[in-house]
Amino acid sequence: MAPSIRARSAGRDETEFDFMMTDPLALAKRLIALRARIVATFNAGNWEEVGLLSGQSKIITGHDRLLRSLSWHDEDYEGNVLTVLRRISDRDVRALDVIEEYLNEKFPGEEKTEYVSAKPSERKITFAPNVFQIPDGSVESDLVAVMMPFSPEFKPVYEAMKRACTANSLRSMRVDDMWQDSVIVQDIFSLIFRAQVVVVDFSRKNPNVMYETGIAHTLGKHVVPIAQTIDDVPFDMRHHRTLLYLANGEGLQQLERELAAKLKQFGGGGPPIINLGFSR
Repeated sequence: MAPSIRARSAGRDETEFDFMMTDPLALAKRLIALRARIVATFNAGNWEEVGLLSGQSKIITGHDRLLRSLSWHDEDYEGNVLTVLRRISDRDVRALDVIEEYLNEKFPGEEKTEYVSAKPSERKITFAPNVFQIPDGSVESDLVAVMMPFSPEFKPVYEAMKRACTANSLRSMRVDDMWQDSVIVQDIFSLIFRAQVVVVDFSRKNPNVMYETGIAHTLGKHVVPIAQTIDDVPFDMRHHRTLLYLANGEGLQQLERELAAKLKQFGGGGPPIINLGFSR
């Protein structure tokens, strides 16, 4: 064990340490909270400093995607951060103390800031919407919001999306699955706010879906566009990769496979997270 870890973690309550070692759920929540703070603040230099302080440089530099995905703002960066934190905790859970102390000293106040965006950004802004109310609760890492037409013929499409989510231990939800506010647009905003990923189906050029996509982009969510034809995708959105599908049995099976593969890039959520501290 690195001397720096001994020195910095000596003051941590032993009962808390023992609890963390024996309770996988507590460790999982700690790792997820650390990931959120790191994604919002770290650059490559911060990773190097944390590696030196914690004695975990080999794990950090040994991950072939961590720093590259950070540099290129790739969608798998969040998952890579969680993987590295998991490996560090597997080797010595007390190294997490060093990382937390570093975050508190380097970025004071960040632990009190809530981030609802999916990707880190060098520039941060604060906005106060006057059309929506900021909902209670936080971003749910296993929640996928689905924005699509509500016509009955789209039910099989939604079922395919739900299966793709389930394959990644994710939950899918449409606004018609909830009724928390008398104003539907507030429920829409709340759902997008809470979700980690937003799947938008542009089929039929539905104006509501266009509006909801704008909200998702403004909140910095991972947005996955799908459509039955590229002509349904707004012109200024066509630079985004779109999953095209046919609304028949074979086409929906293909949509399910391709969407499941896409969602896998975002790290997943749900039950497997419980075992984060004990898998290798």
